Amino acid sequence: MARVFNFNPGPAAMPEPVLQRAKSELLEMSGLGISVMNISHRSGEFQNIIDSAEAGIRDLLSVPQEYAVLFLQGSASLQFAMIPMNLRRPGKSADYVESGRFSQKALKEAQTTGKANVVWSGKEEDYTRIPEPAELRLDPDAEYLHICSNETVGGIRWNRFPEIAAPLIADMSSEILSRVIDVTRFGLIYAGAQKNLGPSGIALVIIRQDLVEREHAGIPIFLRYSTHIRERSLYNTPNTWAIYMLKLTCEWLQSRGGLKEMQRINEEKAALLYQTIDSSGFWRSPVDKNSRSIMNVVWRLPSVSLEERFLEEAKEAGMVGLKGHRSVGGIRASIYNAVTLEAVKTLVSFMKEFERKNG
Repeated sequence: MARVFNFNPGPAAMPEPVLQRAKSELLEMSGLGISVMNISHRSGEFQNIIDSAEAGIRDLLSVPQEYAVLFLQGSASLQFAMIPMNLRRPGKSADYVESGRFSQKALKEAQTTGKANVVWSGKEEDYTRIPEPAELRLDPDAEYLHICSNETVGGIRWNRFPEIAAPLIADMSSEILSRVIDVTRFGLIYAGAQKNLGPSGIALVIIRQDLVEREHAGIPIFLRYSTHIRERSLYNTPNTWAIYMLKLTCEWLQSRGGLKEMQRINEEKAALLYQTIDSSGFWRSPVDKNSRSIMNVVWRLPSVSLEERFLEEAKEAGMVGLKGHRSVGGIRASIYNAVTLEAVKTLVSFMKEFERKNG
Protein backbone atom coordinates (compact mmCIF):
# COMPACT_ATOMS: atom_id res chain seq x y z
CA MET A 1 0.00 0.00 0.00
CA ALA A 2 1.29 3.47 -0.89
CA ARG A 3 2.07 5.91 1.94
CA VAL A 4 -0.71 8.38 2.63
CA PHE A 5 -0.48 12.06 3.46
CA ASN A 6 -0.77 12.28 7.25
CA PHE A 7 -2.56 15.32 8.72
CA ASN A 8 -3.10 13.81 12.17
CA PRO A 9 -2.78 16.16 15.18
CA GLY A 10 -0.63 13.78 17.23
CA PRO A 11 0.91 11.30 17.15
CA ALA A 12 1.61 13.02 13.89
CA ALA A 13 3.64 12.88 10.71
CA MET A 14 7.36 12.33 11.10
CA PRO A 15 10.01 13.23 8.51
CA GLU A 16 10.49 10.38 6.08
CA PRO A 17 14.32 10.68 6.16
CA VAL A 18 14.16 10.26 9.94
CA LEU A 19 12.00 7.15 9.61
CA GLN A 20 14.35 5.72 6.99
CA ARG A 21 17.38 6.33 9.22
CA ALA A 22 15.63 4.74 12.20
CA LYS A 23 14.63 1.78 10.03
CA SER A 24 18.22 1.23 8.97
CA GLU A 25 19.38 1.23 12.61
CA LEU A 26 16.44 -0.61 14.13
CA LEU A 27 18.16 -3.98 14.42
CA GLU A 28 21.75 -2.82 14.71
CA MET A 29 23.12 0.65 15.30
CA SER A 30 26.50 2.01 14.28
CA GLY A 31 28.41 -1.23 14.61
CA LEU A 32 27.14 -1.97 18.13
CA GLY A 33 25.54 -5.23 17.10
CA ILE A 34 22.26 -4.37 18.86
CA SER A 35 19.35 -2.00 18.48
CA VAL A 36 19.28 1.44 20.10
CA MET A 37 16.27 0.13 22.04
CA ASN A 38 18.46 -2.52 23.66
CA ILE A 39 21.42 -0.50 24.87
CA SER A 40 21.64 0.56 28.49
CA HIS A 41 20.60 4.10 29.33
CA ARG A 42 23.72 4.19 31.52
CA SER A 43 26.04 3.29 28.65
CA GLY A 44 28.43 5.63 26.92
CA GLU A 45 26.64 4.96 23.65
CA PHE A 46 23.33 6.26 24.98
CA GLN A 47 25.04 9.17 26.71
CA ASN A 48 26.23 10.23 23.26
CA ILE A 49 22.65 10.03 21.98
CA ILE A 50 21.09 12.12 24.76
CA ASP A 51 23.95 14.64 24.63
CA SER A 52 23.40 15.01 20.89
CA ALA A 53 19.66 15.43 21.40
CA GLU A 54 20.27 18.22 23.90
CA ALA A 55 22.86 19.85 21.65
CA GLY A 56 20.38 19.77 18.77
CA ILE A 57 17.71 21.54 20.82
CA ARG A 58 20.19 24.11 22.10
CA ASP A 59 21.47 24.82 18.60
CA LEU A 60 18.05 25.11 16.93
CA LEU A 61 16.52 27.30 19.63
CA SER A 62 19.70 29.12 20.72
CA VAL A 63 19.13 28.00 24.31
CA PRO A 64 21.48 29.81 26.75
CA GLN A 65 23.46 27.84 29.33
CA GLU A 66 21.43 29.29 32.20
CA TYR A 67 18.57 27.11 30.95
CA ALA A 68 18.41 23.35 31.52
CA VAL A 69 17.14 21.06 28.76
CA LEU A 70 15.26 18.01 30.03
CA PHE A 71 13.65 14.95 28.44
CA LEU A 72 10.92 13.71 30.77
CA GLN A 73 8.18 11.12 30.62
CA GLY A 74 4.47 11.83 31.06
CA SER A 75 4.32 14.08 28.00
CA ALA A 76 2.86 17.58 28.45
CA SER A 77 0.10 16.34 30.75
CA LEU A 78 2.52 15.63 33.60
CA GLN A 79 3.94 19.13 33.16
CA PHE A 80 0.48 20.53 33.88
CA ALA A 81 1.06 19.25 37.44
CA MET A 82 4.83 19.67 37.80
CA ILE A 83 4.86 23.34 36.88
CA PRO A 84 2.58 24.61 39.68
CA MET A 85 4.10 22.15 42.16
CA ASN A 86 7.61 23.45 41.48
CA LEU A 87 7.17 27.08 40.49
CA ARG A 88 4.26 28.23 42.67
CA ARG A 89 5.47 28.48 46.24
CA PRO A 90 3.13 27.64 49.16
CA GLY A 91 0.50 30.33 49.70
CA LYS A 92 1.20 31.96 46.33
CA SER A 93 -0.91 32.07 43.16
CA ALA A 94 -0.26 31.72 39.44
CA ASP A 95 -1.92 33.34 36.41
CA TYR A 96 -3.40 31.29 33.54
CA VAL A 97 -4.78 32.28 30.14
CA GLU A 98 -7.60 29.92 29.18
CA SER A 99 -7.46 29.99 25.39
CA GLY A 100 -8.53 26.44 24.55
CA ARG A 101 -8.71 22.80 25.49
CA PHE A 102 -5.10 22.31 26.55
CA SER A 103 -4.68 25.55 28.49
CA GLN A 104 -7.97 24.61 30.17
CA LYS A 105 -6.48 21.24 31.21
CA ALA A 106 -3.35 22.94 32.54
CA LEU A 107 -5.51 25.35 34.54
CA LYS A 108 -7.62 22.56 36.01
CA GLU A 109 -4.51 20.67 37.11
CA ALA A 110 -3.00 23.77 38.72
CA GLN A 111 -6.20 24.39 40.66
CA THR A 112 -5.93 20.98 42.35
CA THR A 113 -2.81 22.02 44.30
CA GLY A 114 -3.25 25.76 44.85
CA LYS A 115 -4.59 29.06 43.60
CA ALA A 116 -4.69 29.67 39.85
CA ASN A 117 -6.15 32.92 38.50
CA VAL A 118 -7.93 32.98 35.14
CA VAL A 119 -6.60 36.24 33.71
CA TRP A 120 -8.53 35.86 30.45
CA SER A 121 -10.88 33.24 29.03
CA GLY A 122 -11.95 32.70 25.44
CA LYS A 123 -14.65 30.20 26.42
CA GLU A 124 -17.60 32.47 25.62
CA GLU A 125 -16.17 33.03 22.13
CA ASP A 126 -15.63 29.28 21.57
CA TYR A 127 -11.86 29.73 21.83
CA THR A 128 -11.52 31.42 18.45
CA ARG A 129 -8.88 34.04 19.26
CA ILE A 130 -5.90 35.01 21.39
CA PRO A 131 -6.37 37.95 23.79
CA GLU A 132 -4.91 41.41 23.29
CA PRO A 133 -2.32 42.38 25.94
CA ALA A 134 -4.68 44.96 27.47
CA GLU A 135 -7.28 42.25 28.11
CA LEU A 136 -5.08 40.28 30.53
CA ARG A 137 -6.11 40.87 34.16
CA LEU A 138 -2.71 40.02 35.64
CA ASP A 139 -2.10 39.60 39.35
CA PRO A 140 1.09 41.57 40.18
CA ASP A 141 1.92 39.01 42.87
CA ALA A 142 1.45 35.91 40.70
CA GLU A 143 4.40 33.51 40.51
CA TYR A 144 4.13 33.13 36.73
CA LEU A 145 1.84 33.46 33.71
CA HIS A 146 0.97 30.26 31.85
CA ILE A 147 -0.11 30.21 28.21
CA CYS A 148 -0.54 27.62 25.49
CA SER A 149 1.29 29.19 22.58
CA ASN A 150 -0.64 27.18 19.97
CA GLU A 151 -3.98 25.50 20.67
CA THR A 152 -4.17 22.28 18.66
CA VAL A 153 -7.95 21.92 18.86
CA GLY A 154 -8.99 25.49 18.09
CA GLY A 155 -6.24 26.29 15.58
CA ILE A 156 -5.14 29.52 17.27
CA ARG A 157 -1.71 30.75 18.33
CA TRP A 158 0.07 33.63 20.00
CA ASN A 159 1.71 35.64 17.23
CA ARG A 160 3.12 38.06 19.84
CA PHE A 161 3.93 36.90 23.35
CA PRO A 162 2.88 39.03 26.34
CA GLU A 163 5.42 41.33 27.98
CA ILE A 164 5.21 40.68 31.73
CA ALA A 165 7.33 40.97 34.86
CA ALA A 166 6.65 37.45 36.13
CA PRO A 167 8.16 34.39 34.38
CA LEU A 168 6.25 33.40 31.24
CA ILE A 169 5.50 29.67 30.99
CA ALA A 170 4.45 28.23 27.63
CA ASP A 171 3.03 24.92 26.48
CA MET A 172 4.46 24.72 22.95
CA SER A 173 3.51 21.11 22.25
CA SER A 174 1.97 21.73 18.84
CA GLU A 175 4.40 24.33 17.50
CA ILE A 176 7.81 23.67 19.06
CA LEU A 177 10.62 24.04 16.47
CA SER A 178 8.18 25.37 13.86
CA ARG A 179 9.25 29.03 14.07
CA VAL A 180 12.01 31.19 15.48
CA ILE A 181 11.43 32.22 19.11
CA ASP A 182 13.48 33.99 21.77
CA VAL A 183 13.87 31.47 24.58
CA THR A 184 15.01 34.17 26.98
CA ARG A 185 11.48 35.61 26.94
CA PHE A 186 10.34 32.54 28.90
CA GLY A 187 10.92 31.07 32.31
CA LEU A 188 9.93 27.60 31.12
CA ILE A 189 8.91 26.05 27.80
CA TYR A 190 7.53 22.54 27.52
CA ALA A 191 6.24 20.35 24.71
CA GLY A 192 4.97 16.85 24.20
CA ALA A 193 7.12 15.19 21.55
CA GLN A 194 4.39 13.64 19.41
CA LYS A 195 3.74 16.56 17.07
CA ASN A 196 7.02 18.14 15.94
CA LEU A 197 9.75 16.40 17.92
CA GLY A 198 9.28 12.68 17.38
CA PRO A 199 7.12 9.81 18.65
CA SER A 200 4.95 10.03 21.73
CA GLY A 201 6.34 9.23 25.16
CA ILE A 202 8.45 12.17 26.29
CA ALA A 203 8.20 15.87 26.98
CA LEU A 204 10.87 18.43 26.24
CA VAL A 205 11.30 20.91 29.11
CA ILE A 206 13.48 24.02 28.85
CA ILE A 207 13.69 25.74 32.24
CA ARG A 208 15.59 28.76 33.53
CA GLN A 209 17.58 27.23 36.33
CA ASP A 210 17.10 29.96 38.92
CA LEU A 211 13.39 29.03 39.05
CA VAL A 212 14.34 25.66 40.54
CA GLU A 213 15.12 27.46 43.80
CA ARG A 214 11.37 27.76 44.38
CA GLU A 215 10.92 24.06 45.09
CA HIS A 216 9.99 22.93 48.61
CA ALA A 217 10.16 19.76 50.68
CA GLY A 218 6.56 18.80 49.97
CA ILE A 219 7.26 17.94 46.33
CA PRO A 220 7.91 14.24 45.64
CA ILE A 221 11.53 13.71 44.63
CA PHE A 222 10.63 12.35 41.20
CA LEU A 223 8.49 15.41 40.46
CA ARG A 224 11.21 17.95 41.25
CA TYR A 225 12.93 19.63 38.32
CA SER A 226 16.13 19.74 40.38
CA THR A 227 16.17 15.93 40.44
CA HIS A 228 16.17 15.66 36.67
CA ILE A 229 18.58 18.57 36.16
CA ARG A 230 21.07 16.97 38.55
CA GLU A 231 20.75 13.57 36.86
CA ARG A 232 20.71 14.96 33.29
CA SER A 233 17.31 13.35 32.53
CA LEU A 234 18.63 9.95 33.66
CA TYR A 235 17.19 9.74 37.19
CA ASN A 236 15.03 6.86 36.00
CA THR A 237 15.14 4.79 32.82
CA PRO A 238 14.04 7.29 30.17
CA ASN A 239 12.26 6.62 26.90
CA THR A 240 15.50 5.91 25.08
CA TRP A 241 13.82 5.31 21.70
CA ALA A 242 11.94 8.64 21.76
CA ILE A 243 15.10 10.55 22.71
CA TYR A 244 17.00 8.86 19.87
CA MET A 245 14.21 9.82 17.44
CA LEU A 246 14.23 13.39 18.72
CA LYS A 247 17.98 13.52 18.07
CA LEU A 248 17.41 12.39 14.48
CA THR A 249 14.63 14.96 14.05
CA CYS A 250 16.93 17.76 15.22
CA GLU A 251 19.57 16.62 12.73
CA TRP A 252 16.94 16.65 9.97
CA LEU A 253 15.90 20.20 10.87
CA GLN A 254 19.51 21.34 10.93
CA SER A 255 20.06 19.81 7.48
CA ARG A 256 17.11 21.83 6.16
CA GLY A 257 18.47 25.16 7.29
CA GLY A 258 17.20 25.38 10.86
CA LEU A 259 14.14 27.17 12.20
CA LYS A 260 14.32 30.24 10.00
CA GLU A 261 13.92 28.10 6.89
CA MET A 262 11.37 25.84 8.61
CA GLN A 263 9.27 28.86 9.53
CA ARG A 264 9.33 30.07 5.92
CA ILE A 265 8.12 26.69 4.66
CA ASN A 266 5.44 26.43 7.36
CA GLU A 267 4.11 29.91 6.58
CA GLU A 268 3.97 29.02 2.89
CA LYS A 269 2.00 25.82 3.60
CA ALA A 270 -0.46 27.63 5.89
CA ALA A 271 -0.93 30.49 3.42
CA LEU A 272 -1.95 28.03 0.68
CA LEU A 273 -4.62 26.52 2.92
CA TYR A 274 -5.97 29.80 4.26
CA GLN A 275 -6.11 31.30 0.76
CA THR A 276 -8.26 28.38 -0.34
CA ILE A 277 -10.52 28.61 2.71
CA ASP A 278 -10.98 32.37 2.25
CA SER A 279 -11.55 32.11 -1.50
CA SER A 280 -15.29 31.40 -1.30
CA GLY A 281 -18.24 31.02 1.02
CA PHE A 282 -18.11 27.24 0.68
CA TRP A 283 -15.43 27.03 3.36
CA ARG A 284 -15.52 28.88 6.67
CA SER A 285 -12.74 29.47 9.15
CA PRO A 286 -14.05 30.12 12.70
CA VAL A 287 -10.69 31.59 13.78
CA ASP A 288 -9.90 35.29 14.09
CA LYS A 289 -7.45 36.11 11.30
CA ASN A 290 -4.95 37.66 13.70
CA SER A 291 -4.85 34.46 15.76
CA ARG A 292 -4.57 31.81 13.06
CA SER A 293 -2.19 28.92 13.66
CA ILE A 294 0.27 27.83 11.00
CA MET A 295 0.37 24.33 12.51
CA ASN A 296 -3.32 23.44 12.97
CA VAL A 297 -5.68 24.83 10.33
CA VAL A 298 -9.38 24.37 11.13
CA TRP A 299 -12.42 25.03 8.97
CA ARG A 300 -16.07 24.11 8.41
CA LEU A 301 -18.20 23.22 5.41
CA PRO A 302 -21.85 24.24 4.82
CA SER A 303 -23.19 21.11 6.55
CA VAL A 304 -22.11 18.20 8.73
CA SER A 305 -23.09 15.77 5.98
CA LEU A 306 -20.74 17.54 3.55
CA GLU A 307 -17.96 17.40 6.13
CA GLU A 308 -18.47 13.66 6.50
CA ARG A 309 -18.38 13.23 2.72
CA PHE A 310 -15.23 15.37 2.53
CA LEU A 311 -13.46 13.22 5.12
CA GLU A 312 -14.50 9.98 3.42
CA GLU A 313 -13.41 11.09 -0.03
CA ALA A 314 -10.18 12.60 1.28
CA LYS A 315 -9.29 9.28 2.87
CA GLU A 316 -10.00 7.49 -0.41
CA ALA A 317 -7.68 10.00 -2.09
CA GLY A 318 -4.85 9.17 0.33
CA MET A 319 -5.22 11.90 2.97
CA VAL A 320 -5.86 10.90 6.60
CA GLY A 321 -6.24 12.62 9.96
CA LEU A 322 -8.42 15.51 8.74
CA LYS A 323 -11.31 15.10 11.15
CA GLY A 324 -11.69 17.95 13.61
CA HIS A 325 -11.48 17.32 17.34
CA ARG A 326 -14.53 15.51 18.71
CA SER A 327 -15.38 18.50 20.92
CA VAL A 328 -15.75 20.92 17.99
CA GLY A 329 -16.19 18.86 14.82
CA GLY A 330 -15.37 20.24 11.40
CA ILE A 331 -12.12 19.74 9.51
CA ARG A 332 -8.57 20.17 10.79
CA ALA A 333 -5.30 19.84 8.90
CA SER A 334 -2.29 19.58 11.20
CA ILE A 335 0.58 20.66 8.98
CA TYR A 336 3.55 20.15 11.26
CA ASN A 337 7.17 20.36 10.14
CA ALA A 338 7.15 16.87 8.64
CA VAL A 339 4.05 17.53 6.50
CA THR A 340 5.45 18.42 3.11
CA LEU A 341 4.48 21.26 0.81
CA GLU A 342 3.48 18.56 -1.67
CA ALA A 343 0.98 17.18 0.84
CA VAL A 344 -0.61 20.61 1.36
CA LYS A 345 -0.76 21.26 -2.39
CA THR A 346 -2.47 17.89 -2.84
CA LEU A 347 -5.01 18.78 -0.14
CA VAL A 348 -5.69 22.19 -1.72
CA SER A 349 -6.26 20.60 -5.13
CA PHE A 350 -8.64 18.11 -3.56
CA MET A 351 -10.53 20.92 -1.80
CA LYS A 352 -10.99 22.86 -5.04
CA GLU A 353 -12.31 19.80 -6.85
CA PHE A 354 -14.60 18.95 -3.93
CA GLU A 355 -16.04 22.47 -4.00
CA ARG A 356 -16.56 22.26 -7.76
CA LYS A 357 -18.59 19.08 -7.36
CA ASN A 358 -20.52 20.07 -4.23
CA GLY A 359 -20.63 23.86 -4.16
